[in-house]
Amino acid sequence: MPTYDLGLEHVSLAFATKNIFTDVTQGVFEGDRIGIVGKNGDGKSTLLHLFKGTQEPDSGRVTMRNGLTFGMLDQRDPLDDNATVREAALEGREDYEWAAETKSREIVEALLGGISLDAKIGSLSGGQRRRADLARLLLKDWDILALDEPTNHLDVVTIHWLAEHLKNRWPAGQGALLLVTHDRWFLDEVCESMWEVHDGVIDPFEGGYSAYMLQRVERDRQADVRETKRRNLARKELAWLTRGARARSTKQKFHVKAARELIADVPPVRNTLELKQMATSRLGKQVVDLIDVTQIFEHAQGEADIDPDVAEMEASASRVDVVPAMYAEPQAHGSVEVAVDDLTDPRLVDAGVPEARQAAQAARQAEEESHESGDDADESTPEVTSAAQKVTVTGRKILDDVTWLIGPGDRFGIVGANGAGKSTLLKILDGTITPTAGHVNIGKTVKFAVLSQRLDELEKLGKYKIKEVLSRYKPSYIVDGKETTPGQMMERLGFESAQLMTPIKDLSGGQKRRMQLLLILLDEPNVLIMDEPGNDLDTDMLAVMEDLLDTWPGTLIVVSHDRYLLERVTDQQFALIGGKIRHLPGGVQDYLDMTEAIKNGKDPFVDEKAGKASKGGNAAASTGAAGDSSSVSADGDSTASAPKLTGKAFHEASKRVAAIERKLAKLEEQKADLEAQMAAHDPSDYEGLGKLNEQLQSVTDESESLEMEWMELSEQLE
Repeated sequence: MPTYDLGLEHVSLAFATKNIFTDVTQGVFEGDRIGIVGKNGDGKSTLLHLFKGTQEPDSGRVTMRNGLTFGMLDQRDPLDDNATVREAALEGREDYEWAAETKSREIVEALLGGISLDAKIGSLSGGQRRRADLARLLLKDWDILALDEPTNHLDVVTIHWLAEHLKNRWPAGQGALLLVTHDRWFLDEVCESMWEVHDGVIDPFEGGYSAYMLQRVERDRQADVRETKRRNLARKELAWLTRGARARSTKQKFHVKAARELIADVPPVRNTLELKQMATSRLGKQVVDLIDVTQIFEHAQGEADIDPDVAEMEASASRVDVVPAMYAEPQAHGSVEVAVDDLTDPRLVDAGVPEARQAAQAARQAEEESHESGDDADESTPEVTSAAQKVTVTGRKILDDVTWLIGPGDRFGIVGANGAGKSTLLKILDGTITPTAGHVNIGKTVKFAVLSQRLDELEKLGKYKIKEVLSRYKPSYIVDGKETTPGQMMERLGFESAQLMTPIKDLSGGQKRRMQLLLILLDEPNVLIMDEPGNDLDTDMLAVMEDLLDTWPGTLIVVSHDRYLLERVTDQQFALIGGKIRHLPGGVQDYLDMTEAIKNGKDPFVDEKAGKASKGGNAAASTGAAGDSSSVSADGDSTASAPKLTGKAFHEASKRVAAIERKLAKLEEQKADLEAQMAAHDPSDYEGLGKLNEQLQSVTDESESLEMEWMELSEQLE
């Protein structure tokens, strides 16, 4: 048995009626960068606690090399509510101590930017506490670092920073990382090997998430396993990965021939044209049009109807001793004059104008009192009106003169920093918030459904059993061209038929999230808005959800910090940045390039502004706002896409791809021939075997080089 730096030896562990591990021997060596995946409840977090020593095995033992230091980010932080951020996260360090060294300064500014160091831990939001605990951990030196869902509550920019930090935290071959996360891009970016925790065992795989998917599909094929649903989902995801996902264009080296054979009979992820036709028949031509929309918040608001990210960031920034942020999100400020007949006008109320909110509250109270007393509302309502007046609203512009057209069958993803106003944008789209200026035109046939970050919708159903809730819906639905019952859809989302008698309140967080999605789909909306849909779901359940959405015939709007999920389920991505909605032809990487330019003091939009100015200001006709980075029509077709090969270059690249494929086929034959020679060779002839092995290695290296070139050219040709 190998000698691990940190390991499990014949470990078994059971909770109540569930076996978590059965005679498991596995461990960590110095230099390992291990991603851990598996279903919720199968033991991923428990595995980290075994390594930490906070969970004892029923049998077997946990071994650790002498002097080894182990740091762990738990899903529940150990921070003292009464301590300040400086005391808890910085552990008493003065500003000159953490700011003097580049590494520690980056950690503090990336994770604590916009938070007051004098604020009490108990006053922070859940996301701020999470970042404070992560900063505390990263500021120390550890031989082994274990992180349990570190990307929760982080925006795309900070997730990208954390990935770079972890890749460069230790020199090659030193330190070790154990990473539990459902963020598949993060796994691919950071990890060099994977562990799959399932059925009481830990299966190891080489490479990151993409390589893990390839090996898992191949393993299932060879073993001829019975998990047909699971295997087919994995093959579908492998097909998406192999066919040129932008987010992982430079990641794991795929064995092209093997991957293509495994997915040869897998159809494209979505039939976009067919889905658009179906959506148009359900929706008509108009879905949601934002026309010259401006949304101002007059001052920081903490109420639930104001974007919680905006409220959180601005509330923190109002305190003293605030940490400067690593990346300062561009903000637009200004004034809008609104003509109103009444101070209770929703444009003023939703902009946070104090007088308007007071007037609206007084009107509501008067209406309630009139109902209770039975008096005529006209006689009891206090005077809260001010006839025909103009009110100037001044403050931060979450949306700044934005025109954005969303058509039938459009599948749009939205990305942006915490505090950019994404939640506000979604509320404007579904009519929850009335914009300060401009118009929102919603099609007559539109039926919205919103999958929010909160699970409030399920709280009202807590006392009912799943079977009772499902009985309220139709007995059958058409899904992917087949008649399907609510119970079958429930099983597709990972529930077992035995759970039909389980009360909603007894479901886990992940189960509630899946039940929330199921009930929304059973309502048969034609416009689905999803705010962080990946929360509380493991990688397998994310694949199930994505598979369901692939055949959903409606308009889909998704806000997420999970770039893998965002690019997987949507056809086009947009960034909310500086009050504008900007198209991202190259996916989330375009947004990261924008933020990197801003961090370096550059204006990434200066060229486009100059170009639009020279054309006479035709930007208002674009799908984005004035100053948008591209012009996109209502059906989502971009008129300014990422550079692609055309003409002669396209022809030459196509020829080169064909040549590479022929060469790879020959190399495969050579490898097979050499392997056969080695198998038949005299095992005592070490010199002869060595020469054959050198030839095999040479062929393998050439094959891998050609595979990488094939991947790069294929993406340029798409």
